[in-house]
Amino acid sequence: MGSHVIDNFALQNNFGTAEMRAVFNDVTRLQRQLDVEAALALAEGELDVIPRAAAKQIAAVCDISLYDLDEISKETAIAKHSLMGLINSVQKKADTAGEYVHYGATTQDIVDTATVIQLKEALAIIERDLTAIIKRLAKLSKKYQHTVMVGRTHAMQALPITFGYKLAIWTAEFSRHAARLTESKARILTGNINGAVGTFASLGEAGKAVEKQALDYLELNVPIASLQSSRDNFSEYANLVGLISATLGKIGNEFYNLMRTEIGEIEEGFSQGKIGSSTMPHKRNPAAFETLASLTPPVLKGVSLVHESMHVEHERDAMSWRQEWIALPEISIYLSGQLTNLLSILDTFVVREDKMLENLNRQYGLLLSEKVMFEVGKKLGKQTAHHIVYEKSMIAFEENRSFADTLLESEAIQQYFDRPTIDEWLDPAKYTGQSVSVVDDVYQEIEKIYGRL
Repeated sequence: MGSHVIDNFALQNNFGTAEMRAVFNDVTRLQRQLDVEAALALAEGELDVIPRAAAKQIAAVCDISLYDLDEISKETAIAKHSLMGLINSVQKKADTAGEYVHYGATTQDIVDTATVIQLKEALAIIERDLTAIIKRLAKLSKKYQHTVMVGRTHAMQALPITFGYKLAIWTAEFSRHAARLTESKARILTGNINGAVGTFASLGEAGKAVEKQALDYLELNVPIASLQSSRDNFSEYANLVGLISATLGKIGNEFYNLMRTEIGEIEEGFSQGKIGSSTMPHKRNPAAFETLASLTPPVLKGVSLVHESMHVEHERDAMSWRQEWIALPEISIYLSGQLTNLLSILDTFVVREDKMLENLNRQYGLLLSEKVMFEVGKKLGKQTAHHIVYEKSMIAFEENRSFADTLLESEAIQQYFDRPTIDEWLDPAKYTGQSVSVVDDVYQEIEKIYGRL
C-alpha cells in the first residue's frame, strides 16, 4: 500500500497520471540504468576497450525482467550503495563477461544518464499535453471572442473584457512555455559518462569516444565537459516544470474564484452522482479546480529542492544528488496530473454568459467610469473630468444609485451631454478595447505554429 499520495491507490490519480508514474517507477528506473550499462558496454566493445563478445553478452542481460527486484533491493541495503545491487546482479547474469560490467564508469555516470532518459520520456508527455491545451484554449478563445465579462484588478471590478480575451492571454502564456521546452531540450537531454571525477582517467585516450558512442546509442547529447558537479540541466528542467505548473495553478485558482456562488460565471463540469459534500447535499464544489490549483505549491517546493542540488561539494557528492531523486519524479508526476486535469476541465466546464451579463451591470454603470472620464475629458480636460467623475462615482457607490443619475447631477456634464449619450457610454460591450483583436492575433500565431486548428 502506498504511503505517499503519488502511490496511494485511492488518491494517486488526483495527484498524477499512470503514464507519468510509469516513467519514474522502480522497474523503469532500473531498466534505464541497465540501458546505460548496455550502451556503455557496446560502445567500449566497438572501440576495443573491452572484448566485443563480452559487450554483447552484457547488453543481452540488461533487461530488468531477467532479475529478482527483491534480491537487488537486499543487495543494495547490504552494500549501502544505490547501484551496487544492480551491478552485482548484472555481473552474475553476464557470467564470464561480468568482469567488464560498468567498466570505467562511476555510479553517477549511470544514474544521471538514466535520469536524463526518464526526463526525455517525461518531456514527450508534457509536450504532447501542452500542445493539446494550447490548441484547445485557442479554439475556446475564438468561441468566446465576443462574450463580454467583467475584468477584475485587485479582485475588484475594473473594466469590461471578453472571456475569449482571458483565454487568449493564457494561450499565449502556454505557447511561450512550449517554446521554452523546445529551446531547452538540447541542454536538458545531455548524458554524462566520464568517470570518477569526470576526467576519463579510467578509460584513457578512448574516454571521449566511449562517451560519445554510448550517448549516441541512447540518443542523448554529449556534454562539452563533465556534468557531475554541474546540475544546471536538471535545474533547467525543474524551472520549466515550475513555470508550466504555475500557469496551471493560476488558471485553477481563477476558475475556482469565478465559480464562487456570488460570481457564478464559470461552473465545473457536473455529472449525476458527483458529491460536493458529505454533509451538505446541495453543494457542487469546484473539486477539479481546487485540485488543479493545489498541486502548484508542491511543484514549486520541489523545484526549489532541485535548485538546491546545484550546491555540490568539490567534484561530486551524494548529499545534493539525492534531492534530485526525491524532487524530479514528484514534480513531473504532479505536473502530469495538472495537465490532464486541465484538459478534462476544458472539455466539460460551463460558461454562464447570463451571470457574466448580470455581473457587468451589478454596479449600475460604475464599471465604465474610465470611459466616461475620457469622454467628458474631451470637453473639460482629462484631469478635471477625473475629479468630477470620481466625485459622482463615490456618490453612486455609497448611495447604491445609478451612475448615470449621479453624473447628470453635475452641471458641467449637463452642459455638454444628455442621458442617451451617457447611457451609450455605459454599455460594457462598447468598451472592451482591443480584446477581440487580441484573440485574433493569438489565434493566428497559434495556427502559424501548429497549423489549422
